[in-house]
Amino acid sequence: MDRPVPIGSAPSPEQPMPFSPAATLPPLEAAPLAIVINLVRSGRATTRPELVTATGLSRKVVAQRVDQALALGLVEDGELAASSGGRQARTLRFRAGAGHLYAAVMGASEFTVAIMDLSGAVIASHHEDWDVEAGPRPTMERVQSAFSALALKTGLGRPWAIGIGVPGPVEFATGRLVAPPIMPGWDGFSVRSWLREHYDAPVWVDNDVNLMALGEWTCGTPRDGRDMLFIKVGTGIGAGLVNGGRLLRGDRGAAGDIGHTHVTDDPSAVCRCGQTGCLEAVASGWSMLEESRRRVAESPYLTKTLERTGRLTLGEIGAAAITGDALALEMIDKRSRLVADVIANLVNFCNPGVLVLGGGVLRTGPRFVDLVSSTVRARCIRLVTAGLTVRAASLDHLEGVTGAGLLAASGLFATGPLTHWVESGTPLGHATTLQRLSAELA
Repeated sequence: MDRPVPIGSAPSPEQPMPFSPAATLPPLEAAPLAIVINLVRSGRATTRPELVTATGLSRKVVAQRVDQALALGLVEDGELAASSGGRQARTLRFRAGAGHLYAAVMGASEFTVAIMDLSGAVIASHHEDWDVEAGPRPTMERVQSAFSALALKTGLGRPWAIGIGVPGPVEFATGRLVAPPIMPGWDGFSVRSWLREHYDAPVWVDNDVNLMALGEWTCGTPRDGRDMLFIKVGTGIGAGLVNGGRLLRGDRGAAGDIGHTHVTDDPSAVCRCGQTGCLEAVASGWSMLEESRRRVAESPYLTKTLERTGRLTLGEIGAAAITGDALALEMIDKRSRLVADVIANLVNFCNPGVLVLGGGVLRTGPRFVDLVSSTVRARCIRLVTAGLTVRAASLDHLEGVTGAGLLAASGLFATGPLTHWVESGTPLGHATTLQRLSAELA
């Protein structure tokens, strides 16, 4: 997939510019126009002279393609560039507000949806608790309702493309879930087909942790471009790896499903996937909540919390730990060690520059990250840890939905799909062909 473009501040919401039929292009002009637009979009060339150098096209042809991009509303003139001794060139900017994207990421117990501009900047978002075990149709209808509410709020119409993440294995080429362990009733369900039917827009579907990794690598702080291993510890546990600027999905799209790694022979460690001894069964957020409910009488703090609110959350366990609550500290410490043992093996294997921890476990406070960091550094070889940065995710739980928007944008502006729809100035009405072209590139 194309390297995603770093997002900037979100523009004010706007409808796509009307496109003149005169701007429709002969097919032979579409390919170089697509190249010019993507060079400006990525920031690799932002003036006409830079485009001449980057493309090898003549100044006349570049000028024609830039004029076409301006007429289509996908590029706009900016300020004058710094002088290098000759005539100052005017910069070009990608018009991220020319259209918009829908993005969503579903977890086992919650989902987030957003409307984003074409660079992946969030215009508006919505988060709510939801049990994915409700099944595919009730869940997708709820997501659709949330999209509709955001569209009404922003005044924005049809999306140009949709990106969505789900908490289970996804066959990336088809967007179909394959035997998701914690999503009963979802096996074989095509999220892509459901959304395509309702929105007539191209749809890209991926595992939620892959999208968290993509969002954090592209937009997180600090942003240094090093290889990143992202570990989500929430209701489930998973990993995403960005290597050389590319998200690694494996042969069929199932890379990173570490939650069902066997870590104990204890027969009582029953996982929701039906197996025993999985990492998720003993170290996930849901296992912590299950244990806290069983042992709540051992914790005065959690007992009072349960009496007051009627439920326990990871955030409340973290608050208990800060007060020195023995049960909360024990549960966090035990899970940090179990997760760190698996992470250390991964770090030794793939040698990332950055290890990022995300997911609901961050609501327990900084202790989990600190303990994982110290354990990983103690278990890994010195060369691997010498330059390793370990930190928490930095996008306030929006890394997944950010990654979903970036996935949709990179699919929409990949050379093949863009060459097809740029002749019209908008991808609206081209969903079927764009999805086919995208599948050929997967």
